[in-house]
Amino acid sequence: MDKSGMAAEALVPSSAAEAVQLFGDGEDITVFAGGTILMPEIAAGRFKPARTLLLHRSGLDDLRVDGDVLHIGATVPVAALADGTNELLARFAREIGDLEVRAAATVGGNLCASAGLGGQRGDLGAPLIALGARVRSDGKGGERTEPVEDFLAGDRTGRLVLEIEVDAPAGAAWSAQTLRRRHAHSYSVANVAICASGDGLRVGVSGIGPAAVRARAVEQSRNAEDVLKDADPVDDAVASAAYRRKMLVVLTQRALDEVGSA
Repeated sequence: MDKSGMAAEALVPSSAAEAVQLFGDGEDITVFAGGTILMPEIAAGRFKPARTLLLHRSGLDDLRVDGDVLHIGATVPVAALADGTNELLARFAREIGDLEVRAAATVGGNLCASAGLGGQRGDLGAPLIALGARVRSDGKGGERTEPVEDFLAGDRTGRLVLEIEVDAPAGAAWSAQTLRRRHAHSYSVANVAICASGDGLRVGVSGIGPAAVRARAVEQSRNAEDVLKDADPVDDAVASAAYRRKMLVVLTQRALDEVGSA
């Protein structure tokens, strides 16, 4: 192990299949994609991985539309979504970090990120939930595809994200409501994404805790205050839980009003 703290064993798969094979059940292995989260932790000496799976040559950076489905590879950079055609995803992607961070950070990394040092991550979870996205992953228990909200609510330690699938419902109305604290980068206080289509209303919330959640109570009642039945805001250096609770209701009401008038 060198002075930077990087593990001596670096695994560099040249395909998605090889990445899955090397990942195995995820035991004692660290997944390294864009590095925007891991590198500061390694450089500061707070984290020393035993084995590192480097995904930059794995071929998981495919971004394509197949029929009405948008396929987003796990290592697609956030910047690609910021410049993409899905307006709801683009709206959220443009708020993440800064230009340099967005160019390196990956969609899979953002989705799987845990809370940071003093702030929350995983902003893209809200729009992906609102859009009814599905996560295809492999690892412990074999390959599976599941709704993004189920993936986020489950045990992700033994899962390697391969791809995210997003449908594009025709005629859908959407709203993106974000509240952020700006410093050198952009930090989430609370995010709400709503998508209304023929299939009904879907509401995603992120930036208020370790993982994004689906606000099913709001989907059923269309009452903004019901967002707190599914979302449990936390305290951190960016905002207090009490402030997040108040603003989350405000943002949800704004989103409901916007999709209601669309």
